[in-house]
Amino acid sequence: MKVLVTGGAGYIGSHTVHALRARGHTAVALDDLSTGYESSIPEECLVRGDIADEELLLRVLQENRIEAVVACAAKASVPDSVADPGPYFDTNIAKGIRFLELLREHGLQRIVFSSSAAVYGDPESVPISEDARKLPKSPYGLSKLMFEQILEWYGKAYGTRYVCLRYLCAAGAAPNLGVGEDHRPEAHLIPSVLLSILGQRSHVEIFGTDYPTEDGTAIRDFVHVMDVAEAHISALEHLAAGGESLVLNVGLGKGFSVKEVIQTSERVTGQAVRVKLARRRAGDPAVLVANPQALIKALDWKPRFAELEEIVATAWEWHRLHPSGFAS
Repeated sequence: MKVLVTGGAGYIGSHTVHALRARGHTAVALDDLSTGYESSIPEECLVRGDIADEELLLRVLQENRIEAVVACAAKASVPDSVADPGPYFDTNIAKGIRFLELLREHGLQRIVFSSSAAVYGDPESVPISEDARKLPKSPYGLSKLMFEQILEWYGKAYGTRYVCLRYLCAAGAAPNLGVGEDHRPEAHLIPSVLLSILGQRSHVEIFGTDYPTEDGTAIRDFVHVMDVAEAHISALEHLAAGGESLVLNVGLGKGFSVKEVIQTSERVTGQAVRVKLARRRAGDPAVLVANPQALIKALDWKPRFAELEEIVATAWEWHRLHPSGFAS
């Protein structure tokens, strides 16, 4: 299969590109490198540019005979979207619609969309099923929900078929492939903890210790980034076989608090982590844990990394080898 991965030099996108190639598919990564890294994927895969660049996109689709799309390109920070929502609606919605129109004009009707559990907001119960109430707490989460709804209407009107994958917290790395997690600035929990152990930062901030959880810190469901990549491939194969459109959670169905993640990181590395307590961040729900049974049933998905300790260990191996991220 010939697949276009937008945002293909980013964290999830680059792992997806490597996974596609390992499975014998052709992957073309379109990325403006605003947050992605040229060195994260093979040189021959990368096309530098914007998803709303009509001339470039049509050339990429035609020259590579693209058959399906994995749409990972997005702005993706909950607290940043609360502080400055405009760019999130511009990139994730306005540009996304122009991108969909270009795909439709080209006759390309198979899309796997990188969505998020941020669409749920504060869930009424956990683990969260796909039909749970959706009340996003951030512009980022709202932008993901809106684009899911846009895809639904494109499906009804134009026959577009899609799989929306609502990730929980993608984490970990693929050190054997030379790819891992490197955001600038880094706001994700596991890499923040590991960078502090490596001396790249003085401490780790715990944002909120007054949540209604056992230890007072927020709880998240962490899923290995390569298992997310495999979910992308399973979704592509489902659509290629004529499968119907789907909306699915991607997670392990297990929740770990911020303090538990820090303790797990200390066990994996054998080093203590210095922490500082801070107020809650705007837009952060107390608990997000997925029910992945629909994904398991529909796409025969099974995570290779089923334990938090395994996930942290792969991240630690990559960060040890790349203490300055891709700049290493």
